[in-house]
Amino acid sequence: MKIAIDISQTVYGTGVSSYVTNLVENLLKIDKNNEYVLFAGALRRKADILNKFSKVKIFPIPPTIASLIWNKLHVLPIEKLIGEIDVLHTSDWTEPPSRAFKVTTIHDLGPILYPRLFPSDTIRDIVKTHKSRLEWVKKETQRIIVPSHTTFEDLVRLGFDEAKIRVIPEAPAAIFKPATSQQIETLKRKYKISGRYLLAVGMNARKNTENIIRAFDLARSGQDLKLVFVGPSKYQSVKETRNIRVAGQIPIEDLPVFYSGAEALVYASFYEGYGLPILEAFACGTPVVTSDVSSMPEVAGDAAELVDPGDVASIAEGIKKVLRGPKAYIERGTKRVSEFSWEKTATQTLAVYNEFKK
Repeated sequence: MKIAIDISQTVYGTGVSSYVTNLVENLLKIDKNNEYVLFAGALRRKADILNKFSKVKIFPIPPTIASLIWNKLHVLPIEKLIGEIDVLHTSDWTEPPSRAFKVTTIHDLGPILYPRLFPSDTIRDIVKTHKSRLEWVKKETQRIIVPSHTTFEDLVRLGFDEAKIRVIPEAPAAIFKPATSQQIETLKRKYKISGRYLLAVGMNARKNTENIIRAFDLARSGQDLKLVFVGPSKYQSVKETRNIRVAGQIPIEDLPVFYSGAEALVYASFYEGYGLPILEAFACGTPVVTSDVSSMPEVAGDAAELVDPGDVASIAEGIKKVLRGPKAYIERGTKRVSEFSWEKTATQTLAVYNEFKK
């Protein structure tokens, strides 16, 4: 088979970027029988894409134009740009017309299901773009890959055919492993963090930033403990205090060290399509406090402390419980994350491609 994969997303430093990069690397590693055609639309980021994968068909179509051509107008079959193919795999970007067996990965339905959790000045455009793309997925895609049963159920509620959906969990990248004490101390000096700290990944309404801060204030009573936020602050600003540090957008190579140095990850989101930071923390030997809603219990299994994201006291109690006995959480987390790998994800994805031949 000739399998085409859109890798346009790989350079943007998002969860989808990580998914596409790790999936493609592992598909190329395990599959020697099929031919892969990697393609991307890019102008300024052409060199960045070629640094990740040397053999890529790149055409000068930036994301906004690609969305107009393929999600809105839905013209220009992909075969016009890359030639005839058997399978086309897209992922949370654009949906070009194609004569091939179409496979699409849908990671997250947050903007459509919970628009109130997104910035009011951008949510209309975000929802419009997502709905436009999803309509083509519903009409034309033969197989839909989702990372969790939660997203599976969300799609069925939105009218998608459940017979087309395949649940394939994702995994932490290989860089997520316990850091040395020296690496942790170097990182703390770099970001001016002193003493023990809790880690929160992401800052916005969906990530439940305000409740996490309130819960931290309750849980840290009588303790010398900091709360550190990593991730972009585009949608929510957090005021730094003596006990709250905002590291902001960090290099990906620093993230495993942040996890490793933390007393716990506090990931009490209101909604996640998957919740990969839970597994990343487990891989780094870090206890996790996460929400008892959406996909998070599914990802965490019995290895994390589950809390009610809408109840500040529940989050605070979860933090205190983990701080009192972290060893058991670390052991369960290490065992849990061993069940996930990108090789397994790639193998299951290849099985979906092979459904084309049936």
